[in-house]
Amino acid sequence: MASAESEFAIPGVSTPAMRSALGHTRDGEPLSNNRAPAEDLAPWVARVYATQVEMGPDDVLSCGLISDTPVMRVLFAGEWTAETRDGIGRYGPSALLFGAQTKRMAVSVKGSFATVGVALKPGAMSALKGPRAEDTLDRIILYDHIYGHKEWGSSARMIHWFDPAGPAERWLKVAEKLFRQLVDRAGGAKPDPVIESFDRAVFVDPNLNIAEFAEENAIERRSLERKIKRAYGQTATQVLRRARALDIAAHLRGVADDRESEEAALKFFDQSHMIREFRAFFGMTPRQFASTPQPFMTLTLEARQSRRMEIIGKAAPAGNYPWRR
Repeated sequence: MASAESEFAIPGVSTPAMRSALGHTRDGEPLSNNRAPAEDLAPWVARVYATQVEMGPDDVLSCGLISDTPVMRVLFAGEWTAETRDGIGRYGPSALLFGAQTKRMAVSVKGSFATVGVALKPGAMSALKGPRAEDTLDRIILYDHIYGHKEWGSSARMIHWFDPAGPAERWLKVAEKLFRQLVDRAGGAKPDPVIESFDRAVFVDPNLNIAEFAEENAIERRSLERKIKRAYGQTATQVLRRARALDIAAHLRGVADDRESEEAALKFFDQSHMIREFRAFFGMTPRQFASTPQPFMTLTLEARQSRRMEIIGKAAPAGNYPWRR
């Protein structure tokens, strides 16, 4: 994965000056060190990633994010605020579970920030004896309240085990080691194979026909839809709608293969349909989204897009994707 330190401010827009230690887009927004998990964790983990951005101690960065997967995040630094399903949440250094978002979640941070994240695959929380996916949507929950264990799994201990001064790849390896303990503690049960197939199919074609997918996978449609609702916390239709919107958003933020931009637009009936759907998820038009700095959104979209390109067989050697410079 490319790694370059950059300092930038978005021209013409009042945003804090930031220094990213892990690369940036062509437009100057920070990127993460993100990669596929170790092979033994692949049944449960979609992606692991780390971010490290320096700002002034009183600078505040306001943005938002949408993730289509639950993410376990360890926040090393920064004073964080988020508009969650439970109201306004405020967070300092801690280990948290961010449920998947059904629409843009407003997030802000004061001061420099660094995080490490483990994005879970659909159905992983259930396999790991965690909460129902539906109960985590649009929420941020302290890790201790879900998987916490006084000997090794508390939020405070996780902060202690990670060395914020160390390299990002070491953070990822520590995160993987801790996740192995969680898998062992839960008994090693894996998510439903049909959900794994559906997850991959959504990346290949977010306009896929549910009835045809059910037939191809030898499962009754209603049974499939129940499994999807249990794994994602949402209906199959909602999952596909969000996937189409996220694909377009990645192109607008410059973290996608430009050669696929026309294909992404054709996933909608017409331009007015795309604009309506985009507003529903992001609360703004595509034009506004493209012209407004979106650092957190860009970080989330890039990790997802990197995984998508691996799934569809277009991953670049050594992760040198076209949006990195």
